[in-house]
This record gives sequence, structure tokens and C-alpha cells, in this order.
Amino acid sequence: MTVIHMNQRQLANRWGVSEATLERWRSEGIGPRYLKLQGRVMYREKDIEAYEANCLRQSTSEAANEVG
Repeated sequence: MTVIHMNQRQLANRWGVSEATLERWRSEGIGPRYLKLQGRVMYREKDIEAYEANCLRQSTSEAANEVG
């Protein structure tokens, strides 16, 4: 099984947010789990997809789930 990783720029492009937003989210404990390898931040695709799945909503009345 191959593990696919994305860097901060790739995830920012995927979600249409700035890299600074991802940096702030990490410091606040928001967003998908990430790896820090030799000073580089990397996200596993499976963690990104799990976070996205957890953010899915059917209506605006649904409560947001915490990702931990």
C-alpha cells in the first residue's frame, strides 16, 4: 500500500486557502493531522480525506463534529 503525502502548498491549493491559514490552523489544533519530518510539514492523503468526510453536512442545522 502506497501512502500519498501532500505538502502545505498542495493542501492550500486543494482547499483554496492560504498557506498562512493552514499554519494558523495547526497552531490552533484545527484541520487534519499532519507529519513534521525534518522541519517539513506533510499531510497524509488519508488524513485529509478523513477530515473532509468529518466536515460533510446534510443541512445547516447539523452540529459540527470535533476532529481530534
